[in-house]
Amino acid sequence: MKTLRCWAEIDLAAFERNLKRIQRALPDRMRYVAVVKADAYGHGMPQMVRRLMQSGVDYFAVANITEAAEIRHMGAGWPILLLSPLLPGEEKQVLTHDLIATVSTAEECERLDQLGREYNRKVRIHLKIDTGMGRLGVWHEQAGPLLQSIAGYQHLQLEGLYTHFSSADIDPEFTRLQRQRFLRIVAGIDHSDLLIHADNSAGIDSLAEDSPFNAVRIGLLEFGIAPYPHSALGAAAVEPVFSFYTRIGLIKSLPAQTDISYCRSHTLTRDSRIAVLTAGYGDGIPMQHSNKACVLIHGQRCPILGRITMDQTIVDVTDCPQATIGDTATLIGKDGPEEITTTEFSRWADTIAWETLCSVTKRVTRIYTGPREI
Repeated sequence: MKTLRCWAEIDLAAFERNLKRIQRALPDRMRYVAVVKADAYGHGMPQMVRRLMQSGVDYFAVANITEAAEIRHMGAGWPILLLSPLLPGEEKQVLTHDLIATVSTAEECERLDQLGREYNRKVRIHLKIDTGMGRLGVWHEQAGPLLQSIAGYQHLQLEGLYTHFSSADIDPEFTRLQRQRFLRIVAGIDHSDLLIHADNSAGIDSLAEDSPFNAVRIGLLEFGIAPYPHSALGAAAVEPVFSFYTRIGLIKSLPAQTDISYCRSHTLTRDSRIAVLTAGYGDGIPMQHSNKACVLIHGQRCPILGRITMDQTIVDVTDCPQATIGDTATLIGKDGPEEITTTEFSRWADTIAWETLCSVTKRVTRIYTGPREI
């Protein structure tokens, strides 16, 4: 790793421990839907999916056909749910790769039923209900007629119903309203053979014994980040899996009143020793970290000075005299007594952990540590 300018470490042992803890926290009736879209949230789909398969998860969920095909090539038998709508022309691949499509409209149902007629096969689907997200899904007031029409299609096999909460982290009242809307629809049909899911890693009420929910979508939590402090599965006590590092490429001394980086957005208030790190926004350090965030060097917090550039970031090491060229700078992770969590890193950028993990670019090498045998 001494030749790497910027890298991320993925702790496979921590990931496997997280999976076991989550599975122990789930009731026996609750199916584990592992969400691994966007290259498993930037952790690397092949490495993560192999371990999820080994751990015995029930389902996978992805955004698109390409992601689904990658999982299918790794193993047969696991149900794979497509969370995004199919583009015209993609329908055949649902059968080719034995996938489950999400439908929101009568037009999508007609297209997939026509596909099933053409190949004399049943096309597996989940119907998504829009209970207030305003994105995918049939509007909840119109779900009844669409469910009735689905029952009339000979080549569609309805396997699940689900919805998506828009504000589970900030608006429990609206989340309850969304849940009530969804439950009214579920109560009006025979759902004994359906997968019923609404919650993701922040699931709360769906774990109740008397609810019809029998699946939960787990994404961020399996990677060691509890999405919201009141998450029911927070009891799983997960560990961080992802850490992010770069190196010091240059150290120099500059006098007080020197302007730093593009647009002169920072001016030194003292004679300073600055370090130039070998990573920038081209690697996934957000521009919003400019003049706001810190990195860890020798267990000390060193502030970022001036604007983040594409390939370099400037930090103040005046108070870290032991810093030298080649030293590691921790962007996310632990260094001695100090830690920068993914949540803190995201907060500095006024964003969320999901975006942070997906924004670490392809030029950042992923290093996998821990058990490798699969």
